[in-house]
Amino acid sequence: MSFNIAVAGKGGSGKTSVASLVIRYLKKNGKVPILAVDADPNDNLAQSLGLEVNQTIGSMLAQFQDDKISIPQGMTKEAYLEFKFNTTMVESSGLDIIAMGRGESAGCYCYPNLMLRKFTDSLSSSYAYTVLDNEAGMEHLSRRTTQNVDVLLIVSNHSVKGVRTVGQIMTLINELKLSVKKQAVVVNFVPDKIDPLVSKELDRLDIEPAAIIHTDDIMCNYDIQMKSLLDLPDTSVAVQSVDELMNKLIN
Repeated sequence: MSFNIAVAGKGGSGKTSVASLVIRYLKKNGKVPILAVDADPNDNLAQSLGLEVNQTIGSMLAQFQDDKISIPQGMTKEAYLEFKFNTTMVESSGLDIIAMGRGESAGCYCYPNLMLRKFTDSLSSSYAYTVLDNEAGMEHLSRRTTQNVDVLLIVSNHSVKGVRTVGQIMTLINELKLSVKKQAVVVNFVPDKIDPLVSKELDRLDIEPAAIIHTDDIMCNYDIQMKSLLDLPDTSVAVQSVDELMNKLIN
């Protein structure tokens, strides 16, 4: 049974970078094989990991619908789709990745999201760890995409709005009674110290951050140069913060 780690948060919170650093931690500590799942239609997790996804679940489904491909005789539609889904996976040493991508029509992500979840469920038993980078916001929670999670990292940027989104996500998880064993709040992009207004909002919502990630020039440079975050040095303050957090959560 795979150990499932999911990352959620508002847009601009840096959740994809956090997901990448979680994967870096797992790889470096020999916690492999890992399945990385990019469930954000604006897929960029692979780029952060130095990998290239040529086809997503969404684009494959669109092609399947447009081309009206003939299913081989003796094979069900579901079996053929699973075969096609496997062609969307990008494999590397100790780490494989699949991406949801966009739906078969403008703004439609429901069906590829559903198929991604089914495909991920069928694969998870083959991996020691699964890391799910969710889409921004809370729709994935209301659609129950994020469930049966061992650790959910809820990421906020250094803003009052970001903290409020974290509070809303935590409330929704309780209301939907989602199966999430552990929740950990991460406040990202913090300068020297947390702004008093952000601290006040955290106190108001009774949120205690499990990790604070300070602004990291090294990681910013890696992003600008399109370098894999898996190659970040141990001196990166973001790496150190995520490593410390993961040591507490999964060891």
